[in-house]
Amino acid sequence: MTIYPRRKSILRNIAFFLAILGPGIITGSVDNDAGGITTYSVAGAIYGYKLLWTLIPSFVVLVIIQEMNARMGIVTGKGLADLIRENAGVKITFFIFIGLLLADIGNTTTEFAGVAGSMEVFNVSKYISVPIVAFLVWILVVKGNYHFAERIFLIFSVSLLMYVVSALMGKPDWGEIGQSIIRPKMDFDEKSLAVVIGIIGTTIAPWMQFYMQSSVIEKGLKINHYKFTLLDIIVGCLATVVVAFFIIVACASTLHVKGVTINQARDAAMALEPLAGALSSHVFAFGLFIASIFSATILPLATAFYVCEAFGFEAGINRKWKEAPEFYFLYTGIMLLGAFIILIPGTPLISITLWSQIINGLLLPIVLVCMILLVNNKKIMGDHINKPITNLIGWTTVAILTGLSVTLLVLLLVG
Repeated sequence: MTIYPRRKSILRNIAFFLAILGPGIITGSVDNDAGGITTYSVAGAIYGYKLLWTLIPSFVVLVIIQEMNARMGIVTGKGLADLIRENAGVKITFFIFIGLLLADIGNTTTEFAGVAGSMEVFNVSKYISVPIVAFLVWILVVKGNYHFAERIFLIFSVSLLMYVVSALMGKPDWGEIGQSIIRPKMDFDEKSLAVVIGIIGTTIAPWMQFYMQSSVIEKGLKINHYKFTLLDIIVGCLATVVVAFFIIVACASTLHVKGVTINQARDAAMALEPLAGALSSHVFAFGLFIASIFSATILPLATAFYVCEAFGFEAGINRKWKEAPEFYFLYTGIMLLGAFIILIPGTPLISITLWSQIINGLLLPIVLVCMILLVNNKKIMGDHINKPITNLIGWTTVAILTGLSVTLLVLLLVG
């Protein structure tokens, strides 16, 4: 008699968790975009399994930051951009968001480069793949609604697990993998440090903070959903790190062993074919394609969300075009611009990626400081401000990320 109610309660909790599943997993999964996959691929190709340990602090950072965002969104019912404008003023908000807008246009362009590069592995021209993907993504957002789009995004998230298949085909050395995690090592030269910073830095980007908070609000989550939201975040962060782990392993067990060097994720997919077979190459390329579509959808969407929130315009894919024209015009403009730039012959993609990273590096500490100050404001958060231990971890995270960002900027500018 006592077992049945307990089992019923467990089943009810599972059903409830599945119902609110989404924001954490989607936000974490988007982190494995074309830029992230490139970073992990290069790390595996150059250093083998040596840098796998960096995924552990990356996971911790991701959980801490996303938990704060989700809690703030649930308690206030307002987006991060909205709160920054209300508490920091319009002038500061304007300069922050102009920088974020420029960075995200560059990031969106990079995602369409991922679409183009991955489809070239299958002998599909970018002049076919990019316009078709841009149109389908635009239709999904403009003609769909949040719940429909969220289901598609969750399918994209699960699809990224195909990198597990690609890695296993490379027959990795699990003993060496275990040693690299248990006994962390790295070379303290400029190139090695840049890759480590890239791995940790690609885990967290300014736009992610705004999207996470907006998606929690869009889903209508309340404080009694908090424990399930936290579980959603943890699952999402684990999925993110698992995908990153297997991308590094896939390239370490094949490219690194054979001394193959690469500059981007497309190179990794092409190089895998003679080493691990055509199937492994195609799985890797298709994973890049899915990740690029996923991020090409979320990045402009997140940007349109937080820019509209910052300046008081209506935003959200549950609203019709006439209800939120600024939101949809901005979303459409970013999409068109990102796709158009990739179609221009001789586009300086490396420069675009470089400067978008520089702007992100400059803005990330500012956004995080604003966020932690807001989440500790009792007028905003009431009894749901950070606990002392959370603040300690949070400010330590900010300090480390600031140091990493500054170091990365110096390395990029000097290099």
